[in-house]
Amino acid sequence: MRSAWMLRQLALHPRVPVGVIGAPFSRGQPRGGVEGGPDLIRAAGLLHRLHEQGCEVKDYGNVPFEDVAEDEPVGRVKCVRAVGGANRRLSEVVQEVKRDGRTSVMLGGDHSLAIGSVHGHAAAVGGVAVVWVDAHADVNTPLSSHTGNLHGQPLSFLLHELQHEIPILPNFSWIKPCVWAKDLVYVGLRDLDPAEHYILKLLGVKVFSMTEVDHLGIARVMEETCEYLCGRVKKPIHLSYDIDAIDPSVAPATGTPVVGGLTYREGVYIAEQLSRTGLLSAVDLVEVNPLRGQTEKEVQATVGTAVDLLLACFGRLRSGNHPPGYRLPEAPGGGPPPTDLSTKA
Repeated sequence: MRSAWMLRQLALHPRVPVGVIGAPFSRGQPRGGVEGGPDLIRAAGLLHRLHEQGCEVKDYGNVPFEDVAEDEPVGRVKCVRAVGGANRRLSEVVQEVKRDGRTSVMLGGDHSLAIGSVHGHAAAVGGVAVVWVDAHADVNTPLSSHTGNLHGQPLSFLLHELQHEIPILPNFSWIKPCVWAKDLVYVGLRDLDPAEHYILKLLGVKVFSMTEVDHLGIARVMEETCEYLCGRVKKPIHLSYDIDAIDPSVAPATGTPVVGGLTYREGVYIAEQLSRTGLLSAVDLVEVNPLRGQTEKEVQATVGTAVDLLLACFGRLRSGNHPPGYRLPEAPGGGPPPTDLSTKA
C-alpha cells in the first residue's frame, strides 16, 4: 500500500534548468583513467538526451585543475594539496551554477570531488540533505584511513560532528562542515572499514546497506528515504552517486568494484524517486573509469548506465514521457485533435 507521501508525489514536478560540470580529476585515488569519465559521459549523448527530455542545459565545461607536482603525503594521507586545491575550485564552480538557478550535475572524476561539490552546493543554498549511493561509506577520517586515499574520506570533511577528528592539512583550511549526520542517508553500502562502521553507528546515520535493500526491497527503501528527508524540514537534496554502487556485472568499469551491488533497475529507481521529490538540487556521478573495463563493451555498459542514472534524475520514467503541451498530429480533413487523453472516439 502506498504511503500518503508517495501518493502526493505521483504527479511529475516541473523540470528545472541543468548545469553540467566536468571534473576530470583522479588524485583522490591511485588508479589512472577516472579523469576520462566526464568526456565519455558527454560523448554518450547526455546533454542532447537531457535536452530531448525538455531540460534546458548549460555545459560549464571541464574545471581546469592545477597540476601539483610536489605533493608528499601528510602522515598516511596522499595527494593532499592536489585534492584540497581541486575541491576549492570545484566548490566555486558549483556555486556559480547554483547562482544561475540551475541544478548542478558534477561528472567525475573520483569521489574525493564530493568535498567541493557538496560544499559549493551548501554554500550557495544553505543547509542540504545528502543521499550517498555507494558501495563504500567514504567516511574514514584522515587518521582512520588505512590507505590514505582521499576518495574514501570526503564525508569526514563535510560532517559537522566529525570536525574534531580532522587534523590540519595543507590546502584544506577553506573547507567548512556543511552537513549534519541527521541529514545524511546511505543506500547500497556493502564494503565498510571498521572505523566507518563505528562512525555511522556513533552518529546514528540512516543507512540502507545491501542487506536492507535485499530485505525491504528498493521501493520500501526509497519510500523510507524520501519520507525521512521530506517529513522534516525540506532541505535541498544533494545526490552523490558512485557508479560502484551498481553491481559490477552491470557497471564494471570502475576503480573499486564490489560484488553484490544494486541492479540496473534498482539503481535507476533510486534516481527516479529522488527526482519525484521536487527537492533534487545537485547530483554527482563519479568513478567511471574507462581503463578499468576489460573490453570496450564493459566500458560502454558502464557509461550507458551512468547516463541512464542521470536521465532518471531529471524526469525520465521507464513508463514513458511526453513533453508538456504535446499534441497528436492532425489528420488532413479531420476534426481538431482531442485535448483530453481520456476523450473517446
